[in-house]
Amino acid sequence: MAQKDIGNKVPLHTLKKVEDVAAYYDEWALNNKYDKDMEAWNYTGPKETSETFNKYQKNKNIEIFDAGCGTGLVAVELKKMGYQNFYGADISQKLLDLAPQGLYKSLERIDLNKKLIYEDDKFDSVFCVGTFTFGHVKPDALDEFIRITKNNGLICFTINVGVYKDYGFDKKINNLIDNNKWKKLEFFKSNYLSSKDVNAWLGIYKVTK
Repeated sequence: MAQKDIGNKVPLHTLKKVEDVAAYYDEWALNNKYDKDMEAWNYTGPKETSETFNKYQKNKNIEIFDAGCGTGLVAVELKKMGYQNFYGADISQKLLDLAPQGLYKSLERIDLNKKLIYEDDKFDSVFCVGTFTFGHVKPDALDEFIRITKNNGLICFTINVGVYKDYGFDKKINNLIDNNKWKKLEFFKSNYLSSKDVNAWLGIYKVTK
């Protein structure tokens, strides 16, 4: 999640392979330590993105793809607001196993850096919170998110400030605007994980393909 050694094992930014990231989170899931840490550290990303999304999307019956869903923290927040149709995917099966029973319509173990298994225009909206960070998912995933999102659908995400320029997210986001793939609704510095001095950009964009 961050450049800090927040898992008390190895700094996440040193993980280069998808398999290493998956193993890292699988271990973090043991004894529900991941969720306990997120609560203890006041991880606000899921709540903040959900509240921002709720300002723009009033239809509670839409189908939402939760990319990098982990244990379901985003869907839990969205459900409080009345949304109910969630489809989740994550690289860590152990985190997926901890998601509340019945919260998601489906859960898949997926590498988000690869072409997704879903057909074009499958979902009304896509969330990707806490996944655009060191050693994780790269900017090209945004192309896939747009592909599987219906026209006029919303894509809501966070990007760790440490990788925003280094990984080329800044250029990718602007390229998608220039090519009329989406338009910006909001983009701002979020609280995210302030207790660990980890900041992220929060963006919400409307698909205009």
